[in-house]
Amino acid sequence: MEPFSPDFATAEVLPSPNFGERRGVAAPDLLILHYTGTKTAAEALALLRDPGAEVSSHYLVFEDSRIAELVPEALRAWHAGVSSWEAAHDINSRSIGIEIANPGHAFGYPDFPPKQIKAVIALCQDIITRHRIRADRVLAHSDVAPARKQDPGEKFPWRQLHKAGVGHWVMPSRGGKGAALKTGDGGADVLALQEELAAYGYGISASGEFDSTTANVVAAFQRHFRPARVDGVADASTRITLQNLLVTRPMVAA
Repeated sequence: MEPFSPDFATAEVLPSPNFGERRGVAAPDLLILHYTGTKTAAEALALLRDPGAEVSSHYLVFEDSRIAELVPEALRAWHAGVSSWEAAHDINSRSIGIEIANPGHAFGYPDFPPKQIKAVIALCQDIITRHRIRADRVLAHSDVAPARKQDPGEKFPWRQLHKAGVGHWVMPSRGGKGAALKTGDGGADVLALQEELAAYGYGISASGEFDSTTANVVAAFQRHFRPARVDGVADASTRITLQNLLVTRPMVAA
């Protein structure tokens, strides 16, 4: 790819050859946040620009707050892989992807530096304003690919982003009445849980059986919205938090 003008004014343009045209959408309406999952940011940058890797993102945010733009927002970066949200499956075509330099769970999963999060917030604010991305469509990679991905993980400060006007979030419930639902359970309560997760956007069928897919989706939900315990068990805290998110979910573009 030839050099291009950055969409985010202060980003350094470091073009990646891994991109294509968006398919079936006029403009992106999802913002997907990732961690790089590599030992160093330099390794991540090299991977995202390696034509043999067939992976990229629109942005990479370094630990020291520098921001690189690798693919113009008008084009389709290859960051989400096999994924879905609200019945849409070509997430790459309808999203902007931000990779956040962090080794991830495989390499110790350190905290995200405050200056890095400050840069992520500024970038997200700019993107959602320009593209009018609805708050509940600012998502984790694990939200759209719960069986495969954990990033950006339970340490990512979604509450801080929400306070800055980025993303949908509610205070996690401390719990309440009702038995925890877990793998092997079935019945009306499991069916209701699956229907609520699907209503929020997660890729899950309402079968009434708490299977491995349900456990993966519940764990992804917990990583984003109830990170104190990520175990794939739908306890009262998890279920009430989900219900509160559905009640407060924005239904129109900001």
